[in-house]
Amino acid sequence: MRITGLIAEYNPFHNGHKYHIEQAKAITGADAVIVVMSGDFVQRGMPAILPKHMRAKAALEAGASTVLELPVCYATGSAEYFAYGAVLLLEKLGCVDSICFGSECGDMELLQKAANVLVDEPAEYREVLHRFVRAGDSFPLARQKALAAYVSPEVLSEPNNILGLEYLKALARIGSKMKPYTIRRVYSQYHDTDLQEEFSSATAIRKQILSGNMEVLAGQVPVKFLTDLQEACPLHANDFSLLLKYRLLVETKESLLAYADVSEDLANRIINRRNQFQNFEQFCLLLKTREITYSRISRALTHILLGLKNGDDTGIHYARVLGFCKRDRAVLAQIKRDGEVPMLTKLTAARTMDDAAQKMLATDAFASDLYESVVSDKYGTKFVNEYEKEIIILE
Repeated sequence: MRITGLIAEYNPFHNGHKYHIEQAKAITGADAVIVVMSGDFVQRGMPAILPKHMRAKAALEAGASTVLELPVCYATGSAEYFAYGAVLLLEKLGCVDSICFGSECGDMELLQKAANVLVDEPAEYREVLHRFVRAGDSFPLARQKALAAYVSPEVLSEPNNILGLEYLKALARIGSKMKPYTIRRVYSQYHDTDLQEEFSSATAIRKQILSGNMEVLAGQVPVKFLTDLQEACPLHANDFSLLLKYRLLVETKESLLAYADVSEDLANRIINRRNQFQNFEQFCLLLKTREITYSRISRALTHILLGLKNGDDTGIHYARVLGFCKRDRAVLAQIKRDGEVPMLTKLTAARTMDDAAQKMLATDAFASDLYESVVSDKYGTKFVNEYEKEIIILE
């Protein structure tokens, strides 16, 4: 059986994601698709707009065979850590032949060339990079300019290209034999806020969901998922504002430095400005500087909210199954047979895992319970503990 791996957030799931699954099967010749998906918090440092099991169900209905959860320490990390954790999880399954990701350029040769430069850092590239840093550019901007001068102007200017480079770097870092493929992003751009005819961005679709305009999403998302959306309980970052404010009030500058993505400068800004806190998004904007991006700040605040500290990303210790299709149950059998880490379909089975795995899983469960508590409070629904939730099983 040939298996390809996809890395996604599906925040939320839409027609472009369905297209990706279909095209991934076609260009890789895969018999099955395993998706590694962010859980209830995503890489932008925000809560997912919809719960992870709902998003996993949409992926399975659209053709995925199995959906696994990316541990939250990686799911909320920078592009580098997000990509590394997801690629490592696919590698640990022992049965994935390839990975397939979307990109704006759709040019694997160009992306691989750029990734090789970032991995090998030839002397000429380092010289250009250091010149931009000395001129006062932040490291990310200096890297973008250096790579543009050394390889191509477009490579680091688009978000999916950037993630693609990080996937390729991760494959090289772990010495993986999984073959990479890329699919060109179609129609809408990543940050487009307006709906397109058929393939709209997740940003535009989130805007409509949060406005309650579900009816305009007909034709934008798969029909079955649209039905589920009618009963959805979407969340916004500001729904977590009071929880975050409490966390910030009990922290000191010294304690803040223990959290992932919190620099000394950011810790000082948080302490000096926390009395001006109004809500999650307002505080991100208040803290933003030329050197500290909005995304970096939102990730740091999410790490504080969830208690994610430096060093919590200690590898991959398990493969948490969010859902699978019965027709492709052979995929689970192959993971169980060839995988280097235990496969979890029930969290109670995790009691025999080692301490590092137990700690990582406890963090994942806490993040999901916190998310569930906000849903329950906002919509008056029953709180369901993470250990009580059942995986999605489709025919």
